[in-house]
Amino acid sequence: MTYTAAALLGVAAALVLDVLVLRTRLVLGRVFWLSYPIVVVFQLLSNGILTGRGVVLYNPSDILGIRLVYAPIEDLAFGFALVLSTLALWVFFRPRAEPDR
Repeated sequence: MTYTAAALLGVAAALVLDVLVLRTRLVLGRVFWLSYPIVVVFQLLSNGILTGRGVVLYNPSDILGIRLVYAPIEDLAFGFALVLSTLALWVFFRPRAEPDR
């Protein structure tokens, strides 16, 4: 499986988890999309350091070759899947406030 296929599979799984399984539907809300760029900035910073300095290398035949600040576009897709899945699980399992008695 190529890195591209794995990234697309990860995004699809995260979307299914958020929208259909847990029904948190974070990806459908404004708050998610207004806050997600903050995550992307730090993801690009860390990816830029790791890939720009050669700490992490990618097989060119396993990626599309599109890069954003040194990072393959697939890394952004994996980051999206990771953040969405984590937030959806966080929201789903958060403690509920007890009603006043």
